[in-house]
Amino acid sequence: MSEPEPGRMIEAEPGKRPESGRRSRAGSGGGADNAPPEAIVAIPLRHPWRILVAVLLIIGLAVFVLDAAQRPDYGWPDVGKYIFDRRISQAAWVTLSLTIYAMVGAIVIGLLLAIMRLSPNPVLKSVAWLYIWIFRGTPVYVQLVFWGIVALIYPVFTLGIPFMDPWVTIPNEVFTNLFITAVIGLALNEAAYMSEIVRAGLLSVDEGQEEASTALAMSWGQTMRYVVVPQAMKIIIPPTGNEVISMLKTTSLVAAIPLSVDLYGVSRGISAVTFTPVPLLIVASLWYLLFTSVLMVGQHFIEKRFSRGTGRAKTGKGSTTPEPAPTAVPGGPGVPGGPLGNDFGGKG
Repeated sequence: MSEPEPGRMIEAEPGKRPESGRRSRAGSGGGADNAPPEAIVAIPLRHPWRILVAVLLIIGLAVFVLDAAQRPDYGWPDVGKYIFDRRISQAAWVTLSLTIYAMVGAIVIGLLLAIMRLSPNPVLKSVAWLYIWIFRGTPVYVQLVFWGIVALIYPVFTLGIPFMDPWVTIPNEVFTNLFITAVIGLALNEAAYMSEIVRAGLLSVDEGQEEASTALAMSWGQTMRYVVVPQAMKIIIPPTGNEVISMLKTTSLVAAIPLSVDLYGVSRGISAVTFTPVPLLIVASLWYLLFTSVLMVGQHFIEKRFSRGTGRAKTGKGSTTPEPAPTAVPGGPGVPGGPLGNDFGGKG
């Protein structure tokens, strides 16, 4: 039996390989067109340092809680005794009332100041700027001390011409009421901050909105109600919610008037008698945290209400199944005899 010549073997093998390669590529290409693409498996990155820091924080918090629970200096039995005490609950209601009345007055006065700041009248603009400069530049505690002694400075209010007998004399009974004095002092201070918040919200609306409303024959009131204010509220609501929470905590400074029927004043008075300052401070802090949490939840829903139509739609979990590959259309692009271009109408 004779062995095949090496030259013939070399000639025969190159002739077979291209043919088999063409068959395999043609077969794989046809299968790839018909088979759906495989889903990409994404492997999340690992963050060992982040996990380590989180574990250390949890351990530190657990150690602090366990240590505080065992320390008698915190006086946890006294905390449970006074947390729902009638005097504490009544003082909490006084604190909440101070917050509501002061914020309502601050919003009204702040709105007027914002309109004055945006007014073309230089006198109104200057008066509003002077008010904001004074009340933002002095501490609120100093202002409350001043409002507490207004009744001593002005025992009566008079109306008339200077250097002549007054026409009307009214006894100063407003600032003798410490609750009303506290509301006035807090509201006047907060109005300076609310005016800047309202002014920033109104300036955030483009001037073209007002021009378009005027072109649609809308009045100034309709423009402010339906166009400017709804858009400005998205800017006004978040800082206003923060100011409400800040006002709730600022009510603890009304002791400068002096008003001692608020939450902090009552808890401090009880601790002075029972010699348990730490438990009463914890009680007051828990009530403040309760009111703050309720206000934060309300702020969340108000922001959600005024954020409608901003395009921030929530995307749900859709189907991860990939769409099947498009099948070839007879006479379509990429098919012999089909039109050229990106569509079926010819050249794109």
